[in-house]
Amino acid sequence: MSAASILMTSLLTGVFCAVFAVVVDAVTDVLTMWLAILIAFVSGFTGSLFAQLVLKRKT
Repeated sequence: MSAASILMTSLLTGVFCAVFAVVVDAVTDVLTMWLAILIAFVSGFTGSLFAQLVLKRKT
């Protein structure tokens, strides 16, 4: 895997997570610690899947 590919995956994951955080913030005002941890995990997991799917379609 090239450095450009790794950076692109990281960038796409970061953008996905940022958008996900905005959506979560709009939906909820107060989160318990465990719910916040769960949401962070789901965000990272789905963001990674999203980035991998996007990059596989480009190549």
